Amino acid sequence: MPSLSNTSSVSLPKRIYTLAEIALASLLLAVLGSMLPGLVASAANWWLAAGFYVVMGVLVISFWPHGPLGWANRVTLGRGVLVAIVAGALAASAFTNAIWLWLAVAVIALLLDGVDGWIARRTKTHTTFGARFDMELDAVLILILCIGLLQSEHLGAWVLLIGGMRYLFIAASWPFAWLKAPLFESFRRKAVCVWQVVALLLALTPFTSPLAAGLLALSALASLSYSFGFDVWWLYQQHKHNAH
Repeated sequence: MPSLSNTSSVSLPKRIYTLAEIALASLLLAVLGSMLPGLVASAANWWLAAGFYVVMGVLVISFWPHGPLGWANRVTLGRGVLVAIVAGALAASAFTNAIWLWLAVAVIALLLDGVDGWIARRTKTHTTFGARFDMELDAVLILILCIGLLQSEHLGAWVLLIGGMRYLFIAASWPFAWLKAPLFESFRRKAVCVWQVVALLLALTPFTSPLAAGLLALSALASLSYSFGFDVWWLYQQHKHNAH
């Protein structure tokens, strides 16, 4: 898992530049929120969306050491605005009154996932921070979809394991430091991530029956459990090999 950059020596002008870009993107949140009254319909929706964005902005300012974000990270920040709106709609179950709009915004946020990486490769501006920023947004969006599924289909708290498993993995890495070792590139890991998103989106559509939604969510959880289990096993084998 990539680590975030150390910013203890970041100059004040660089922080101010980053802060200005974060503040500018917050205007995008305000504009889009006003254009999507079905999702951001109450003060509670606004507070949750703004709170999510503030936390994201503080983390970006804290860990980005290079001043201007660059176009790849700006696209990721734009994705963050959309994810904030998706998160905000969970308050007072606003998303259930505009489920298709909610899903559309979530899908756009997911489609932009490949755009920032493409820009980073084309402009040769790929960074560890950018990869981590992108990954964290994916993880949060999947967790938000799980919360939405829990609220709309009442499948039980087990569905939160789909979005929470990565955070359980991080928590487990505190007492077991060998879990922090870097993993190899894996098509399997990417395929499972894609299926998680597809399964959750399909489960959330109004056309999907509760039984089908449950089976889709269960398939996402099963594939994810296998993927995490394989990675944990591989990391443990590497740890044992290095210990000898």
